[in-house]
Amino acid sequence: MDATTTTPSAPDAADYHQRAARAGVVGRWSSANENLPWRPEPRSVPQHWAYAELRALALEATGFVRGAEGALRVLTLLNAGHPELEAAAGHLYSGLQVLVPGEDMHSHRHSPTAVRFVHESEGGWTAVDGERIAVRPGDVVLTPAMKWHEHGNDGPDPVVWQDCTDDPLVTALAANHFELFPTRSHLGPQDTEDPASVLPAPPGHEAGILVHRWHDTLDALAELSAPGDGWAELRLGGPDGEPTLSPTVTGRFLAVAPGRSTPIRRHTGAVVLIVAAGVVTVRVGETAFVAGRGDTVAVPSWARWSIENTNGAKAVIFAYDESPLLRAAGLYRAEHEETHR
Repeated sequence: MDATTTTPSAPDAADYHQRAARAGVVGRWSSANENLPWRPEPRSVPQHWAYAELRALALEATGFVRGAEGALRVLTLLNAGHPELEAAAGHLYSGLQVLVPGEDMHSHRHSPTAVRFVHESEGGWTAVDGERIAVRPGDVVLTPAMKWHEHGNDGPDPVVWQDCTDDPLVTALAANHFELFPTRSHLGPQDTEDPASVLPAPPGHEAGILVHRWHDTLDALAELSAPGDGWAELRLGGPDGEPTLSPTVTGRFLAVAPGRSTPIRRHTGAVVLIVAAGVVTVRVGETAFVAGRGDTVAVPSWARWSIENTNGAKAVIFAYDESPLLRAAGLYRAEHEETHR
């Protein structure tokens, strides 16, 4: 008996995909599956936020957001590319927080790492893991993940700082935990006549390592500035001596001389820039933003960007990005590897 070879008839494509969807699968060959682009395709877009506008809104909120709600009196910077996601760029959060005179926050801890850039402060303070730290304009304070911390304002004027965190990443990984300390403060009894009198810092970090002082930053940038370069970069270390602020976030200061600019950079991982001093033009792809002191600029992943000093005085920019996790996972890529100083 002769064997007869038959070719199965091709199924109707639409019907096939409908049945696959009911089974909870999708054909990877399908044009409907766009989860694997050939190059980085960030949803974030270049964006500029003016400090003067945000500051006015933040101060206005102090008139009606009071008491326990004051702990969340933060203006979250939303990127126009994904306004439903509370991220300034990539998986980086940024928000402006105000503490009114005499206000303090209940001690707490959480999974996200927080970095705080101080815009205005005369009498403001934070306490991290038993160490009370006075904060001043230009300071950068680190709150490592799951460390008890609290804040307060003993001065005559509002304290304004910018929260820079990895909240969106922690949320995306479903790994967030938040806890309130059993009592309002984790510092214990203090001598009210001596605000510096606090409990000894517990093991895990050296006293003072959690804050990068503005005057120390300026001194270090001056030492790093080489004749003819026109710019300098200072990377900030974390509590364990690592050259990053945390396993997920790194921070640095960039100083740019008048009339000069940084090299053009392009790399995986988003960056958020905060102008600490001067006036600059930030170029992100084909977009240019003129940004003054306190302004924020979002740089999406894989966008070409540079900073030009368009003022007559030296400009300083605080930048934080998500490169540490990308490097650890082997996902960091740059067209021209950034200079490490």
